[in-house]
Amino acid sequence: MTGLPNKRWIGAPIPRRDGPAKVTGTAPYAFEQPVSNPLYLHLVQATIARGQVTVIDTTAAEALDGVVLVMTHENAPRLASDTDKELWVLQSVEVAFRGQIIAAVLAEHPEIAHHAAGLIRVGYQQQPHDVDLRADRDDLYPPEILMGGGHPDTTHGDVEAALMSAAVTLDATYTTPMEHHNPMEPHTTVAIWTDEGLTLYESTQAPFRIRAAVASSFGLDERRVRVVCPHVGGGFGSKAFPHASVILAAMAAHCARGRPVKLSLTRQQMFSLASYRTPTIQRVQLGADTSGRLTAIAHDVVEQTARIKEFAEPTAVATRMMYAAPNRRTTHRLAALDLPVPSIMRAPGECPGMFGLEVAMDEMAIACGMDPIEFRIRNEPDVDPESGLPFTSRNLAVCLREGAHRFDWKGRDPTPRARRNYGWLIGTGVASSTYPVFRMPGSTAKIRVSADGRYTVAIAAVDIGTGTWTALAQIAADALHVSLEDVELQIGDSALPRASQAGAASGITSWGSAIVDAALTLLTRLERDHGGQVPQEGLEVIGATPDNPYAEFYAMHSFGAQFAEVRVHEDTGEVRVPRLLGIFAAGRVINAKTGHSQLLGGMTMGLSMALHENSVLDPRFGHVINHDLAEYHIATSADIGSVEVDWLDEEDPYVNPMGSKGLGELGIVGTAAAIDNAIYHATGIRIRELPITADKLLR
Repeated sequence: MTGLPNKRWIGAPIPRRDGPAKVTGTAPYAFEQPVSNPLYLHLVQATIARGQVTVIDTTAAEALDGVVLVMTHENAPRLASDTDKELWVLQSVEVAFRGQIIAAVLAEHPEIAHHAAGLIRVGYQQQPHDVDLRADRDDLYPPEILMGGGHPDTTHGDVEAALMSAAVTLDATYTTPMEHHNPMEPHTTVAIWTDEGLTLYESTQAPFRIRAAVASSFGLDERRVRVVCPHVGGGFGSKAFPHASVILAAMAAHCARGRPVKLSLTRQQMFSLASYRTPTIQRVQLGADTSGRLTAIAHDVVEQTARIKEFAEPTAVATRMMYAAPNRRTTHRLAALDLPVPSIMRAPGECPGMFGLEVAMDEMAIACGMDPIEFRIRNEPDVDPESGLPFTSRNLAVCLREGAHRFDWKGRDPTPRARRNYGWLIGTGVASSTYPVFRMPGSTAKIRVSADGRYTVAIAAVDIGTGTWTALAQIAADALHVSLEDVELQIGDSALPRASQAGAASGITSWGSAIVDAALTLLTRLERDHGGQVPQEGLEVIGATPDNPYAEFYAMHSFGAQFAEVRVHEDTGEVRVPRLLGIFAAGRVINAKTGHSQLLGGMTMGLSMALHENSVLDPRFGHVINHDLAEYHIATSADIGSVEVDWLDEEDPYVNPMGSKGLGELGIVGTAAAIDNAIYHATGIRIRELPITADKLLR
């Protein structure tokens, strides 16, 4: 693989190019796109979890001044494809979950649309619903394939025999709750339908996935659908796939006879229409010999999906490659429930799965009488245990040792409840982090150089707040051997060359590889055809993300070590986290400033996962009752103490030309386990159920 010999800009802490526009309020997000004479859309949602709509009375709503249209299953445009039941909106009387869209009001003002929606009267034929996730259900089933393409079950050796003969064993169950993404910008669509086709200003991580879904739903040629998204206010995975709201907005625009239609989901609506992280029940069994070497690892997962559309979280996949053991098993079983469709959320699979594994590793280290760091290092594999391939780089042990040095781990008394200060019990914990290196196919980049030496780089990538506007310009400048100021970047529009989604920590890897390919092509053509000089008419080339020739020969992953200090009040059970430390090995960090921000944000989100986040489901009605930011608790500034982030200068020439591995997902993996392990060290109480709240400690 051809690397980048000139790295003047890659790695530098360049401030965000889009920063001034964002802080001054001039960066246009989807809902803020200037359009003329728009109409506003408001949704009506089902109040039952399963059944049929029998009566829907829109008379009062339609009589309201300013209402243009009330859409129901009776008059909505017919869609062309029902392959994705989540997107089959207003096409039948069936209700598959509480919160499903059953009507929508189009009006001259958002307040009128909201008021009119409340005037619609709906009757139902209700059916018994099932929203109960349990490990002892008799209808659990294995999915055909996990999200991302992995098989649901893997077995190596004889796990049961190894567990029976092991000198030390652990058998424990860990649970993680339903969690919702809650990005700052809600899911928003501005839809404009003209004779030329449909334009969508969309808050999305995947403009081409949106384009394909909308085109399929309406029977359109994809070239007649354009998706524009120059700035996106966060997503965490919730905006990686199309949801019913974008289809509904397009339907309304089709009926609006050329007038733009604006739809912004409310915070409450997002809890049923914008996906969530599935809850998990994880049974982890470990066996070890007298020297503390693992002889068996079993990770059996039960999780939920929606009855109308399957999603299988790859919860136990990280366990397959994390530690060495000759006997290993992972399984995934789903319960299809009458609930909204789950989807990916930051570090899908690794985030919940590594909570179970890393708390189990802490418990097993204690059972073996070993230090938790040395226990992990002792069980480091020489090659990927699942594939047998060597790692391009695996610096987990280095991260653990470096973190231990900075965290003063040697001075730690391993005895629980050994430290207290004025009623606060103090403890420290550690956990490992990991995330695979993904490079998505199909991205292309166009570079044009003009006679004045200016370079325009165009690719339909998306910046969801991660720094894409800046990082891709840095990659281009280094690949072209020019100043950063000479590079203009164009992103966030499906009219630009195709790009993969922003997700799975794959964006910079995939898009940057395409840009490097285009840059090398441009430099070659300039030298070969023009003697190294830019012709007067300029020159334009196209590059694409190449196949990685090393992919079949190496396992490619990022790693890290996370350390937590906690304080737990003896009388109230209140938990404080005054210090977090994360040391990571993630290839070459493209931008030190935005990279630091990504890891810090991930660790902060992990703290929130550990102590706060929990979408509470009311089984009587099948809906999340804490469906707003007043009741769905997320860590705030007052909850965060010192969060220290650093990384190794890791050279990995096999992953891509930049040597990058991705940071967006890695930082959240392991944080909750490190905090849980620290709480055990502080209190002697082992909590295996997230979030860790005072009642569980006082119980």
